[in-house]
Amino acid sequence: MRVTRELPTLAAGEVDVPFVIKGYEEVVADDTAWNEHAHPWHELLWNEHGASTVVVGPRVWCVTPTLGLWMPAGQLHSASAVAGTSYRAHFFRHGTVSALPDVPVAVDITPLLRLLLERLEEDLTSRSRAVTETMVLDVLRPSPRALLVQLPTSPLLRPIVDAVRADPAHQRTLAGWAASLGCSARTLTRAFRTETGTSFARWVAAVRAQHAVQLLSRGFEVDVVADAVGYRSASAFGAAFRRTTGTTPGSFRTR
Repeated sequence: MRVTRELPTLAAGEVDVPFVIKGYEEVVADDTAWNEHAHPWHELLWNEHGASTVVVGPRVWCVTPTLGLWMPAGQLHSASAVAGTSYRAHFFRHGTVSALPDVPVAVDITPLLRLLLERLEEDLTSRSRAVTETMVLDVLRPSPRALLVQLPTSPLLRPIVDAVRADPAHQRTLAGWAASLGCSARTLTRAFRTETGTSFARWVAAVRAQHAVQLLSRGFEVDVVADAVGYRSASAFGAAFRRTTGTTPGSFRTR
């Protein structure tokens, strides 16, 4: 069963709120999608368990227990999560100042940041809450290891996008796609560079990494995940995963 939740689109600061940072947590009982919407406050998304997906225009982000996503106030986005995902959302009043930019960006959910956010859920004095909120804002930093895929939107590349995202283990090469689509490999190479800023091979590796994280966060063994996303061995998968994400598959696996 898949549930779609409808949320409003609100401009940054459109709704005045009494909080500086406010937390929310939920375990979704069904596969869930959120329509494209925008909040009047900033939002830090991360998961207690499982991986979820956030879409901003043609960009698809993967959110996990160790890698969150900063969503600025007023930014249109949609999202989805599979049943059993425990997601966290921390809302930051519009106007709060941090080192994060005014665009969506990945954020490392470090042990210190997690501890501070969890402390805000306690019954704190006004002074303790203010100190903790200041510390949260001080440690928030962009992460260099975003799980991000830029989706091409042209009719030429759409068949490739649909096929690879439906089956990340798809093995057709760029030359094979060129023959299938009736164009040259050079044409496809230029199109991928123009629309994604990267090569076909690196784009496929990023799609595979996102799918792998979804499986790893659900507890699948590394060798099973490697096969599911098209690698002949766990070691080949591990090397490709590290090149794409900057970390090992094990860092995303639920133990």
